[in-house]
Amino acid sequence: MMQHHERQHDREGPLQRMLCKKVKNVVGLMSGTSVDGVDAVLVQVRGDGLNLRYHQQGFVTVPFPTGLRDLILRNSLPETSRVDEIARLNMLLPQFYAEAVRRLVRRAGVSLRTIDLIGSHGQTIQHVPERVTLAGRSVRATLQIGDPSALAKMTGIPTVGDFRVADMAVGGEGAPLVPFFDFVTFRSERKSMALLNIGGIANITILPRSCTIDDVVAFDTGPGNMVVDALMKRFYGRLLDRNGGHARRGKVSERFVAELLRHPFIRRRPPKSTGREAFGKEFVGLLLARARALSCRKKEDIIRTATELTARSIHENYRRFIEPVTRIDELVVSGGGAHNRVIMTRLGELFSPAEVKRAEDIGISSDAKEAICFALLAVATIQGTPGNLPRVTGAKRPVVLGKVCW
Repeated sequence: MMQHHERQHDREGPLQRMLCKKVKNVVGLMSGTSVDGVDAVLVQVRGDGLNLRYHQQGFVTVPFPTGLRDLILRNSLPETSRVDEIARLNMLLPQFYAEAVRRLVRRAGVSLRTIDLIGSHGQTIQHVPERVTLAGRSVRATLQIGDPSALAKMTGIPTVGDFRVADMAVGGEGAPLVPFFDFVTFRSERKSMALLNIGGIANITILPRSCTIDDVVAFDTGPGNMVVDALMKRFYGRLLDRNGGHARRGKVSERFVAELLRHPFIRRRPPKSTGREAFGKEFVGLLLARARALSCRKKEDIIRTATELTARSIHENYRRFIEPVTRIDELVVSGGGAHNRVIMTRLGELFSPAEVKRAEDIGISSDAKEAICFALLAVATIQGTPGNLPRVTGAKRPVVLGKVCW
């Protein structure tokens, strides 16, 4: 019994020391629905609760090998997934995450021993927030693999992961979670802000002028880069349309875009979240079949039309669900889509007179933003601060998110 108490004390000691530190060195990890690699960021974090502040110390992106990306995508689809491969991926991904952490600290010129905490989102392979009945019970679910306990052991650093399920346990959709970061970082007394992240899926956060955390509105708007990336892979064997170069050479089929904008998710009222299940392989197959039926057959026209869908679906959600209540003064764009010049040009046209900026314009890395979010959420978790926003996710109450792994 004495030995058990000593081990318990050993665990409490490092946590207490971490909580007492005025400045915490925290790594945030994000591998998103684009499945192109892992973003790793090192931040120094100060403060507590909703008054967290950070300073970015380093950032790296470690691409996934093509074989790994294909394996993850195959196991993200019910018709091609295998439970043995999912189990192995759950233990394989922490090896890539741990390597990203090691590359990050080398790049930042610091020792691994100086890192206090890791916040890891994990890799989503299923996000199914719609309620279904199983065994006589109502259930909604999400699955992020890349076990945080394995990552903690591989790095020797306490790790917080698997953030989404706690929100689902109290009736939420488990997403989006970035609005916690948006509120902490961007709330303003002077202007109404919109924070748009365009990853595989696009999500938007609205911060009305002088808002409290209960005033925040956020939700997924629909496809971000996912559909265009899939088309680029199919047509050209490339992972993405760099800078929107192929889209620039194509023409939009307005009739086709109008049809695509009638997708049920785009028209659904928030709270809402989505993923590859709605806009993945099956959606792309239907899109290509419909493109042929509408005589939209040039590859670059199809890519331009899919790019237009991203921009227009974002604005359509704003027009339907946000503008009647809050007219924004500024839209700040992050994620891979912020590098697509066609998307950025169209957002500027659609959201005028609001000013449209990239995150870099206000001192935030477009690529690092989501990884920073999970670094801050990890700190919130160890401090006991709820990280979900019930108005955003539909949860019954605020809850502390994630699992703390030693």
